[in-house]
Amino acid sequence: MKRILIFLGITFALSWIYEFAVVYPLASSNASQGASVETTFAIGAVMFFPAIGVVLTRLITREGFKNCVIKPYPWRRSLRWFLVAWFGPSLLIAFGAAAYFLLFPGDFDPQGAAFAAALESQAASAGVALELPSVAVLAAIQIAVGVFLGPLLNIATTFGEEWGWRGYLMPKLAHRMRITPTLLISGVVWGLWHAPITALSHNYGLGYPGWPVTGILAMCAFCVVCGIFFSYVTIRTGSCLAAAFGHGALNALAGASTIFAVAGVSPFIGPAPTGIIGGCGLIIVAVVMLADLRKREKDGTLQVPEAGLE
Repeated sequence: MKRILIFLGITFALSWIYEFAVVYPLASSNASQGASVETTFAIGAVMFFPAIGVVLTRLITREGFKNCVIKPYPWRRSLRWFLVAWFGPSLLIAFGAAAYFLLFPGDFDPQGAAFAAALESQAASAGVALELPSVAVLAAIQIAVGVFLGPLLNIATTFGEEWGWRGYLMPKLAHRMRITPTLLISGVVWGLWHAPITALSHNYGLGYPGWPVTGILAMCAFCVVCGIFFSYVTIRTGSCLAAAFGHGALNALAGASTIFAVAGVSPFIGPAPTGIIGGCGLIIVAVVMLADLRKREKDGTLQVPEAGLE
């Protein structure tokens, strides 16, 4: 337990100090222009801190780098779960978006006017003359790149998170408690780690009722759901790389479902996967995965990779 607390203390301290010292001033200076490129990259850099927390914890506690939960099981055993990690988020995001637009057809804009206006506004604020192809073409490009290349393009930053959350924290907790509290606790911790960025507008925006508490609570719930998916593929492959690929796919396509949404849709509802309806595909699969893990635990066949030393 000491190593868990050291890891969490280092990761939260480094992340939150950096966010308040670097990200918040950048966001404040560019508030009139929306999210700037500098702010976006600064937020992306936060994803490296859980991996830094793992390295420092292993060095400080003299745990070394045994059992890093990176090398997967033999491919015959793990390949299909890597494919689930790579393509699963895309399919589940599409499922949730379809469910949302079927329930709220008035929120569907086939012309993508809000998306096009946002791009033009960003170009104008940067002083760039922008001639856009059709929204359908832009959407097709974004989706194709996200599905097939997103997991790989995002691997550096998503590995920074997943080596910490699924490659260290989750296995450490799983060897001390049952799988359900392990996944609930690790998911909530992951969500709370996002709190400063969530308050800054990440995923849920600003000015909603109960800001920022309701956004932080929603982020915790979202992280529990995604954490179950990422933990499941980590357990089945023996490697947090599967979680990193899944996380990369999620990040690449999280905004794709809003391309054809009218302005003003609620991120708490959908069509983005952060919403209760937009994320219904992820929620359903997370429930199924958790049930399977509980069954394996009951049968004595659940094998969670060991991270470092006990």
